[in-house]
Amino acid sequence: MKNIIKILAIAFIGMGLVSCEKDEDQAIISETSQSSISADKTTIVLDKSNLDATAVNFKWAKSTFNISVVSTQQVEFGIKGKGFKDSKLIDVVSSPFSMTNKQLNTLVLGLGGTGNVVNELEVRFKTAVGGAKYYSNVITLQVTPYILGPVYNYTDLFLIGDATAGAWDNTTANARLYPLQKTTTAGKYSYTGYFAKGGFKFIKTPGSWDSQYGMGGAAGTLSASGSSGNISVETAGYYKLTVDTNALSYTLTSIPTPTTTYTTVSMIGSASGDWNTDADLQKSTFDSHIWVKKKANLGSGEFKFRANHDWGTNWGATQEFFGVAELNGGNIPVKETFNYDVYFNDITGEFSVIPVF
Repeated sequence: MKNIIKILAIAFIGMGLVSCEKDEDQAIISETSQSSISADKTTIVLDKSNLDATAVNFKWAKSTFNISVVSTQQVEFGIKGKGFKDSKLIDVVSSPFSMTNKQLNTLVLGLGGTGNVVNELEVRFKTAVGGAKYYSNVITLQVTPYILGPVYNYTDLFLIGDATAGAWDNTTANARLYPLQKTTTAGKYSYTGYFAKGGFKFIKTPGSWDSQYGMGGAAGTLSASGSSGNISVETAGYYKLTVDTNALSYTLTSIPTPTTTYTTVSMIGSASGDWNTDADLQKSTFDSHIWVKKKANLGSGEFKFRANHDWGTNWGATQEFFGVAELNGGNIPVKETFNYDVYFNDITGEFSVIPVF
């Protein structure tokens, strides 16, 4: 029995020695050089008119280790300031790694980014070996994503002031900030309608005073400075306003009070529903000749304006976004389904169909 015990003891000691030899032979993995990442640009304005064009190229190098290992590589994106919380990971195989306008736009919006404004994005490279993760330097990108919708390459100006329907309420919720009529010449605008006694200016974006135009050093001149003066209206009535932001000038000319009024003005057509159904615009309580429909969901198609739900008086034009609709004119085209703010002036037939981004 004693011999058996001795034999077992010797066997256990031998197994322990073998185990110790194996532990000594095991290598400890360590990173000998950190991974790295860089981008060919750090300010990126994404172009929705060229979805498949390359937006940015990344060059990367994975981590190296003291022994041969099998690793996986990913590029990680996150909103700056969130410490890569809720980040997005993209597997990569070779460097450089490119992203198109569409791919980067989808990624930024998927991270919770905001369209049409600059978003700060942090990017790093991750090398994974088993359960261990090794990270590169962090680079920051300034990315302006787009919102899908129509290509709208126009600058609008809106009336603001106590001489106008919108008063001095510069908020995005103010539906009474009416746009000036654009022309085919950039920087030239007009507006025909009622002005109360008081003053007014122009702003580019409801909700922001940047940029704005007001009276310059003398009547008839404009200034883009925040300290510009108000353009004065001494007598309430109907006027035609012309504006040239290129020459920084304006004119304000009194016109006769219109004598024709309508009970309703509506849109009708495949873009606003169908050719048998009227989509009514709202008559302005400030000026009964201005008609508005905010955030109208228009489909790809065509439409016209008509008065009193009758084809006896209808207006149309073959120009998208803005123009002068003529009596019995053509159909107004809408190329892309989207939400639009629609404005119509029954004095002049002028209309604006402005995408709501």
